[in-house]
Amino acid sequence: MLLVEPHQGTLHRTRVLSLDAHGRILDWISWQDAVCLYVRDAVAWTLGETCLTVHGGFNRCSGQQSLIALHPIIASRGHARPASIDPAPALNNAALFARDRHLCLYCGGQFNRYELTRDHVIPTSRGGRDVWQNVVSACLPCNLRKGNRTPQEAHMPLLAVPYRPSWVEHLILSNRNILADQMEFLRSHLPRERRDVVCSA
Repeated sequence: MLLVEPHQGTLHRTRVLSLDAHGRILDWISWQDAVCLYVRDAVAWTLGETCLTVHGGFNRCSGQQSLIALHPIIASRGHARPASIDPAPALNNAALFARDRHLCLYCGGQFNRYELTRDHVIPTSRGGRDVWQNVVSACLPCNLRKGNRTPQEAHMPLLAVPYRPSWVEHLILSNRNILADQMEFLRSHLPRERRDVVCSA
């Protein structure tokens, strides 16, 4: 049986930032998956202050209880991702609404995720693609008003240009419980012009 002692944050919301052996960012993993990496001796190195302490079973010979101090950022041994690969984040509504900060990019109103829709800037019926650069968050009234038209035709100018977030931006936008050590590390991997914009979201 595992007993877990959180040092910061709430246990079930704590996620560990996973890197490859060369320090390239992979993804968020659960604390349980991180424990498995430690147990298999697959952790090459870590960063940050201990965020969770996991107490395991007792050694039959020594009587000592096993203990694993989890760090917020861990690099695992094994195959490293090629340096040139920057995986494209999956386009789904949750990620889209996070990118657009839950704003309707037509009227500027802020909405919860159930009040927003995915709008295609160039409608799909007119050759528009379902890609990051052609979709924005829109409230239902604005989406209905725009209809099967472009923003120019509907006289509804966009408040921001749609863009494909980098993998690092996606990781920041997809986790509301980022620890300070993790945010500092992720922020250092953003282009300078995007740091303040993404990290204030």
